[in-house]
Amino acid sequence: MPVTTCIFDAYGTLFDVTAAARQAAAEPGRGLLAENWQKLAAHWRTKQLQYTWIRALAGTHANFWTVTQQALDWALEAMELHGDPELRERLLALYWELAAFPEVPGMLKALKIAGRQTAILSNGSPDMLRGAVESAGIGDVLDDVLSVESVGIFKPHPSVYDLVGKRFGCKREQVLFVSSNGWDAAAASGYGFTAAWVNRAGEPVDRLPWQPAHVLSDLSGIPDLAGRL
Repeated sequence: MPVTTCIFDAYGTLFDVTAAARQAAAEPGRGLLAENWQKLAAHWRTKQLQYTWIRALAGTHANFWTVTQQALDWALEAMELHGDPELRERLLALYWELAAFPEVPGMLKALKIAGRQTAILSNGSPDMLRGAVESAGIGDVLDDVLSVESVGIFKPHPSVYDLVGKRFGCKREQVLFVSSNGWDAAAASGYGFTAAWVNRAGEPVDRLPWQPAHVLSDLSGIPDLAGRL
């Protein structure tokens, strides 16, 4: 059954989650951050993901903006940068306008030209996602932006993936799901989507009950892949 609908994770997949720390580090007077921004960005992202998993398991949902702030607070303390409230506010402000990866606009446009439906399915809260989409200028090549806030639990809970069929009326095998998170791509594969993992860092495949059907180094090959499925 051919793919009719291409669904994308947002953070780390379409939007570069390291961009906020990188941009802040390049600003005047950020010498200490300039030396350590990669480590701060990695801590921030790791804790952000861990907090979503823990909250989902414990049944203590909070919106993604709350999780993002709490993860940053942990990262700043771990890097001994927590005594600078202005830096915290600057990093959070930059997170609302994360840069999209360079190939994203052209890739989404190619999918739309081919007649495929496109959407984001993200842990992000609606206002955060709206800000990122507007900042990246990709709203015109997306049919929708779906947030876990409508079900009140983070990925990889199956109710999140259910949102795709409810919105687009498609069967699971008609969906190409794309994520830079190996665990997300694996869970989507287990759900019944055709999953592509964007493995930008060249990491090993996660040891989970399922595996993504396709592994790519970036998003540029997605239109061709969708056309072959």
